Amino acid sequence: MSPDTPAAEPPVPAVPTVPPVPADPPRRPARTAAAGAATVLVLGLLGAPLGLLWAALAPATPVVKTADGAVYGQAQPEQPIAADGWFSLLGLGFGVLAALAVWFVLRRHRGPVGLVVVVAGALATATVAWQVGRRVGLSTYQRLLETAPDGTTFTKPADLRAGGIDLILGVLPVPHGNLLLPSFGAAVAYTMLAGWSRWPSLRPEPEPDPTWFGPPVGYPPGGPGPGGYPPLGVGPGADGVSSGSAAPWPAPPAAPEPPVPGAAEPPRG
Repeated sequence: MSPDTPAAEPPVPAVPTVPPVPADPPRRPARTAAAGAATVLVLGLLGAPLGLLWAALAPATPVVKTADGAVYGQAQPEQPIAADGWFSLLGLGFGVLAALAVWFVLRRHRGPVGLVVVVAGALATATVAWQVGRRVGLSTYQRLLETAPDGTTFTKPADLRAGGIDLILGVLPVPHGNLLLPSFGAAVAYTMLAGWSRWPSLRPEPEPDPTWFGPPVGYPPGGPGPGGYPPLGVGPGADGVSSGSAAPWPAPPAAPEPPVPGAAEPPRG
């Protein structure tokens, strides 16, 4: 190579581009409605075993048959309070578990849709559990109430005293009391999961590659080669592999050394 031949300029490393994050598939209202209705139906069906569990845990109340009907066998019985307490505890626990299940199963519908679904499903669960639990042993109680002689002692199955469904204007059913506790627990748990979510959209998103944001401090942009970032002063060739023929990467400038004490200052013009 003659001295007059200009030296070839080193190739400029290509800056990697950040691949676009795949967008969520478009939501179809019909599919969303079908998924929500199926979830509410499943949660409502789970109310049957929950009601059987409540009937097994809640104690029955002893009553005495009189001419005016059945009266409590004790002045202030604790069994009805225990039945309300067991229903409240079971309902709150089920609401939290339902929120976790809906959060992870319906991850594509996280947000207001998932919140409405889990609240409605928990309310359906509570209603079914109440109706199933209160009917366990109810036929035997009614038969004894009609046929047993006065003074007979028997038990009344568990029922809710602090909750139920009222009819407004005789048409619109409105639940109240501890019948709403499963929905309350589900709403609180689902809202906390949404508040602690690491993704703004509440749905899992791909993690970005750290190399997209540039090389470490002291290196020019371009990304690492097959063997990672080479030592400072050695640059990649055209194929991305370090070679002796490639132009070196400049090392980061070093800080100036502090002046030696007692050294003569340079003359000032």
